[in-house]
Amino acid sequence: MSTYDLHSVKLPKLKGGALSAFVAALESPILGAALIGRLRKDAGLSVLSAANFEHAPRSSPLVPSVVADRARRDPPTDLGPLSALEPTGPFESAEQLTEAYASGQTTPEAVARRSIEAARAEKSSLHIFVAQDERDVIAQAQASTARWKNGTQKGPLDGIPIAIKDEMDMVPYPTTVGTRFLARGPATEDATCVHRLREAGAVLLGKVNMHEIGINPNGANPHYGLMRNPYDRSRDTGGSSSASAAAVAAGICPIAVGADGGGSVRIPAALCGVVGLKATFSRVSEHGVAPVCWSVGHIGPLGATVYDVALAYAVMAGPDIADELSLVQPPVTLDALTRKDLTGVRVGVFRPWFEHAQPAIVAAADRALELLVASGAEVVPIELPELDLARVAHAVTILSEMMAAMSGHGDRLVELAPHVRVSLAVARAFTSTDYVRAQRARARVMSHMDRVFEKVDVIATPSTAMTAPLIPVTHDHESWSDLSTTVELMRFAFLQNLTGHPAITVPSGYDSLGLPIGFELTGRHWEEALLLRAAAVVEAGTERRLAPRAARLLA
Repeated sequence: MSTYDLHSVKLPKLKGGALSAFVAALESPILGAALIGRLRKDAGLSVLSAANFEHAPRSSPLVPSVVADRARRDPPTDLGPLSALEPTGPFESAEQLTEAYASGQTTPEAVARRSIEAARAEKSSLHIFVAQDERDVIAQAQASTARWKNGTQKGPLDGIPIAIKDEMDMVPYPTTVGTRFLARGPATEDATCVHRLREAGAVLLGKVNMHEIGINPNGANPHYGLMRNPYDRSRDTGGSSSASAAAVAAGICPIAVGADGGGSVRIPAALCGVVGLKATFSRVSEHGVAPVCWSVGHIGPLGATVYDVALAYAVMAGPDIADELSLVQPPVTLDALTRKDLTGVRVGVFRPWFEHAQPAIVAAADRALELLVASGAEVVPIELPELDLARVAHAVTILSEMMAAMSGHGDRLVELAPHVRVSLAVARAFTSTDYVRAQRARARVMSHMDRVFEKVDVIATPSTAMTAPLIPVTHDHESWSDLSTTVELMRFAFLQNLTGHPAITVPSGYDSLGLPIGFELTGRHWEEALLLRAAAVVEAGTERRLAPRAARLLA
């Protein structure tokens, strides 16, 4: 008998005046309690209160390494075998750009100027950048051009244009987290992940748009404009790292940085046809990142190819004395990344979960499995019990932490978009008991995962249960609330945030409309190298298509 217990749900779909009226009712002292009670019931939150727990609360998914690297780690200049990973498909990867710089075909300054032009061309359509200082970008690119001319380049990221989600600090920009009121002036110091990219010579293009405070997995942002999918501009990007994914898919840059509290790197990467990695919890320092979801948040790269993601990950990851949680990790490694032989790798598949998606997505995921098997991997049937408990525990955790993060802003909360206020109204109704029970559920779910990883090395699923949905509004500064679609987009994403396991999404095909499909692999804590290696096998055997009107950075 199957232990699978996730279900599609039917929740309100609202926009415009109806959404505003619903928010007013939710925030009403008279009607609010009844409406929130109904939302809790419809979302299945009763599973948390009905569960009996034997585990003590686990306040984070941190799993200290037996062999920890506690030294502050500078960006590497030699990434060893990574340079032998061959990019596939039509995308311009960081490796192709560095080869062009080395040969004199082009320069970082010329590429930066093309990137800026591409961003300008899409400003009113895709709404990617919320802040870009063009003089600063050109100055960075000119410095990189001089290094390449003099033979003093810093490594494979020198001169590579990279976009940064507006959730992490970066000089000389404010950090808005997608809001109109959170920024308190320009940052005076880079977040650690940004600092490491800058020190590696990357050309930092500016701050890119995101779903407001990262609370939903779509591209709605009424303040800075909704973000559209480069593969079909009538469709959503996913979120909350919406513009990070769109920037890569649109060809503006080969790499972007996002943040993932509930799939916020992997969902938009999958919907926009690019690669996205959420590393192990605390693998990438959170210093200088907006504190909105402490125990489930992760910084991660999005890239045109597995090479690009591996490159950015290797530079950003590693211990940081400014983030205590990052000090208990093993050394970052890309060992055997370029090996195509997966002999001995056991890939776990929980069939009821794996198949709970649109037929085209399941078919693409099965083809990706075939590629892994052809490279020597073995598919092993597994079961993952209590996924619905994990879903609810994650929802209670992330919404409670976001509500706590926003609670100090008092009257300014009415400036948040209506759909954000819906989620916060539900979060406001959670009790301390709800939160503690969610942490006990986290401990139990992590024990389930431990048992699964005794049998397999990675877990395979689709990345999302649906391809990019149609945008349900007509104006760029409208918002909407569609929690049923949220559940479909997050079906394969929430678990890894609750448990802290690393996960990667890699393109695995397209549906009949030409919309991208993602394939997800989840690994043991600290085993990102194996995920990258397996993703490279899938990438090498999968057709890749450029988005219509995608920019080209090489002349």
